[in-house]
Amino acid sequence: MEGQLVNRATGTALQAPRWGAVFAMTLCVATLIASEFMPVSLLTPIATDLHMTEGGAGQAIAVSGIFAVLTSLLISSLTRGIDRRLVLLSLTLVMLASGAIVAFAPNASVFMVGRALIGMVIGGFWSMSAATIMRLVPEGDVPRALGVLNGGNALATVISAPLGSFLGQYIGWRGAFFAVVPLAVMTLVWLFTSLPSLPSERSVRGGLVLRVLRRPQVPFGMLAVTLFFLGQFALFTYLRPFLEHITRVEVSTISLLLLISGGAGLLGTTLIGVLLRNRLYSMLIVMPMLMAVVAVTLTVFGHAPILVGVLLGVWGLIGTAAPVAWWTWLSKVLPDDAEAGGGLMVAVIQLAITLGATTGGLLYDRSGYQSTFVFSAVALCASAFLAWLGWREARLNRTGTGL
Repeated sequence: MEGQLVNRATGTALQAPRWGAVFAMTLCVATLIASEFMPVSLLTPIATDLHMTEGGAGQAIAVSGIFAVLTSLLISSLTRGIDRRLVLLSLTLVMLASGAIVAFAPNASVFMVGRALIGMVIGGFWSMSAATIMRLVPEGDVPRALGVLNGGNALATVISAPLGSFLGQYIGWRGAFFAVVPLAVMTLVWLFTSLPSLPSERSVRGGLVLRVLRRPQVPFGMLAVTLFFLGQFALFTYLRPFLEHITRVEVSTISLLLLISGGAGLLGTTLIGVLLRNRLYSMLIVMPMLMAVVAVTLTVFGHAPILVGVLLGVWGLIGTAAPVAWWTWLSKVLPDDAEAGGGLMVAVIQLAITLGATTGGLLYDRSGYQSTFVFSAVALCASAFLAWLGWREARLNRTGTGL
């Protein structure tokens, strides 16, 4: 019918774009990202209260990452034939339960169970998010809707660490995590009232996700993504104990420093689009190299609060903008298979976060912050090298992709 919106996945007609559902999903994304990275600014009180080392508390991010990887790879086949509305609502319920379990955890084991649950939600929700957005709005509005969704991601990335530190200072780390519960309730109600029925799409073809690794540039790119996020989170996860014990600043100053880093990151996501139009591979090579320089410099000047603040601003400016560059790369090298590539990218990123947090924690406990930060720098340099190899392969194949 003329003027009617047709659901491209099912062929059924929708009366109007579901922007309310898009904004509800954006709130869900923001809550998820805040939940995932809040431990970064609360490692010290968590470790003290639950009788863990700071490196052990940092594994809270590793645990969520492991379950995010598993869920992102399995959820499509496990939920085949189930209405996507029901799946998304169920994931939101799990997010609510996770917040309550973590906030009231009597010991480290229960705490990690709560973190595993949030990992399942992260992997499941992100794997389905793009496909769901495409079913909620007309084709011409999809880029704008995805931009709204990623805006929630960027905002939560900016505020999660400083907000966690601020809340932890006044209501404790348990209160900071419990703040997720009312947000999850709000998200659940909003999704319930705004999401239309979304019948399951066609059956998932076996091996589709891993098949994209046969495409030119993809193996180099996925390895570079892995090393980038591994290096980033090997350092980022342990900023709180570094600032507390090495820079020796108060909790309120820690919140300010993390806010500076986050604010710079929000600026970076705004500016990066202009640079990516003609300099995609250049940015993929230069950004991790600059972050490696920051990591090494922090090991030398970690006792100088002002310089540390400047360095964290540079780290945030680059580190928050870099994922935008990598998703742009994906859209260029896999324009006809972006959904499969996106599923693989989610798994790769979560696996890298897990490995980074785990390795960084082990090094931090055994050898101190210098070894953790140097490990981060090495991984970031390796990411830059692999990005260069991908650029070189693109030139040799004369595809021009992303150049």
